[in-house]
Amino acid sequence: MALQVKTLTFNPYQENTYLVWDETGEGVIIDPGCYSQPEENQLLAAIQSANISLKYLINTHGHIDHMLGNAFVKAKFDLPFLAHQLIQGELDAVPGYAPMMGLTVTPSPTPDQFLEAGDTVSFGNTTLEVRFTPGHSPSHVSLIDHSSQQIFSGDVLFQGSIGRTDLPGGDMDVLMHSIFNELLPLGDAYKVWPGHGPATTLGRERVSNYYLLQRS
Repeated sequence: MALQVKTLTFNPYQENTYLVWDETGEGVIIDPGCYSQPEENQLLAAIQSANISLKYLINTHGHIDHMLGNAFVKAKFDLPFLAHQLIQGELDAVPGYAPMMGLTVTPSPTPDQFLEAGDTVSFGNTTLEVRFTPGHSPSHVSLIDHSSQQIFSGDVLFQGSIGRTDLPGGDMDVLMHSIFNELLPLGDAYKVWPGHGPATTLGRERVSNYYLLQRS
């Protein structure tokens, strides 16, 4: 069985939360964005329906829309929380700006293990490679399953767009370096599961993404 991916779109920012698992039933949750109790219930129902045994909670970065469910998931499943070491400053900032967004946030737990470029995250028969892809945020990582040619890109690359760089720590040149040096060389067949919007492929974005064409 190929790697299974379930997309759940949560919170006012329409963020994509990913459940990822393989034929062993083991899996991970990437960027839990569930905010309301109905969204939490939807997440639990999806996990139960697919009979996933969760092994890790992973954040690609620490912006508010990607971490709203961190505390809930950690409390419910007591999973090791994995993220890049630079995420702590991003997570710490969230309670300060959340009220300006009209949101009430339970502070995120602290990561249990830090991810660095070249690390791997293993569950079941699956190994995800960690690539450091800053530019949208200083802590950003992307997760890659080479066996099935799939990328969990967070807010680095979208269908027809790229991550915004006007937030604290954002940098357009750094983001473009991440895309052109860490993602595009993987090859056109790689499927991209972004933090917002529909999935795409590197091949599609290479030839049609306006922002990439301006830099190629």
